[in-house]
Amino acid sequence: MNTLLISAVLGVLMMFSGVLLKSRQVIRNLAIAGMAGLLLVNILELGGTTFFQINTRDMMAFDRFSLLFITVAIFSTLLYLVLSAKDMEKVGINYAEYFALLFFIVCGIVLVSSFKSLLILFLGVEIISIPLYILTGSDKRNLKSNEASLKYFLLGAFSTGLMLMGIALLYGSTGTFSTSFRLGPDVKPSALMIAGMLLLFFSMSFKVSLAPFHFWTPDVYDGAPTVFTSFMATIVKAAVFIGFIRLFNNAFGLMHGQWQLIAAIITAATLFIGNITAVFQQSVKRMLAYSSIAQAGFMMLSLYALSAEAYEGLLLYTVAYSLATIGIFAVLIKMNDYTFSGFNGFARYHPLLAATTTVFLLSLAGIPLTSGFLSKFYMLKITLASGKGMWLAVFAVFMAAVSVYYYFRVIQAMYFKEGDDPKIQVTTTFKWTLVVLAALVILLGVFPNLLLYWVYF
Repeated sequence: MNTLLISAVLGVLMMFSGVLLKSRQVIRNLAIAGMAGLLLVNILELGGTTFFQINTRDMMAFDRFSLLFITVAIFSTLLYLVLSAKDMEKVGINYAEYFALLFFIVCGIVLVSSFKSLLILFLGVEIISIPLYILTGSDKRNLKSNEASLKYFLLGAFSTGLMLMGIALLYGSTGTFSTSFRLGPDVKPSALMIAGMLLLFFSMSFKVSLAPFHFWTPDVYDGAPTVFTSFMATIVKAAVFIGFIRLFNNAFGLMHGQWQLIAAIITAATLFIGNITAVFQQSVKRMLAYSSIAQAGFMMLSLYALSAEAYEGLLLYTVAYSLATIGIFAVLIKMNDYTFSGFNGFARYHPLLAATTTVFLLSLAGIPLTSGFLSKFYMLKITLASGKGMWLAVFAVFMAAVSVYYYFRVIQAMYFKEGDDPKIQVTTTFKWTLVVLAALVILLGVFPNLLLYWVYF
């Protein structure tokens, strides 16, 4: 709760900083310092130290898992700001407002990660989504950005309608907005409850880019300013997935067998469409958009299995995916050419950036000794442990093998093809932050308990 209130206050302060402060560097440093302070507050709360207590009337639950994920999300956001905050200057003149919107999104992440009421879930999802509509269209000089924002807004509004209808039907069925009604496995759910559950399932599937609700993702990710695509594709997606699994575990967990097949079909379709379509892309940015769809398919395995270990696997997967993707996008932002050929000979001119980018790509592909490999292993393990997921696990492994092709295309271009110097300018801080990111990716791949230990400590 401390994080929620402080992030809202910081968002308001950042709005006023655009009027009171003229130096963009001061505004940037203020935003980074604010995010670092927010991280410290949440770490203290994770350790049991709270500055003030507020009665949420059983609408929110700040358990250990939610506090740990919020800490991870804020830490990832801090790394994102250190790497990419300066690049926001290229987007437009409303520099301080971009940071304000990011702090408001953090508020939504806190709500989505700790809700116990469907109303809080709705508020959290919308507090995340509305600033993203604005950030997507923030490059007013770019028609693709305007088009992406309009598409995102219209389809997002449609999915919001589905969510509200689903909440209304569940309220009509149970008489409460709480997610703790939990019908037993032998109790036959009413038609209202089934309809409400399906509408919520489809709405949340849209928010995390699951097939066949993924069609907005490539155009929005490609049209949005790259610096904001990085945030949308990682931290935001991870947060909504946490909300997704909390909703269906808390409210519909005992009915798991009645919707597990639907989850399996959507997971398989997402893995297939995301990976196969990514193979044919000629733009690295658009390839990463389809890659994010494929990665969402792997995250969906946690919802399919829905066990105690599924939470651990999803937490590790979101961290591995977020760190690697933030790092890749940080490099991509610096490039003038987003095509695969734009990376030709990159290792010759920028060996350190190429090495760290290689680590990130290997992690996304699931190569051993990276956190991406271990997180995929966790997902496959819990799928097999469910007792019914052998075919889905085998299919996921096959799709992961397909993903190796398009990730290695970038590595091949960097190390085995000749090209001109892209002439990008990077600071020493940028380079060392990338090194830290790459080190974390490898460290979590070798010692995952450095993260998972805190779930139960």
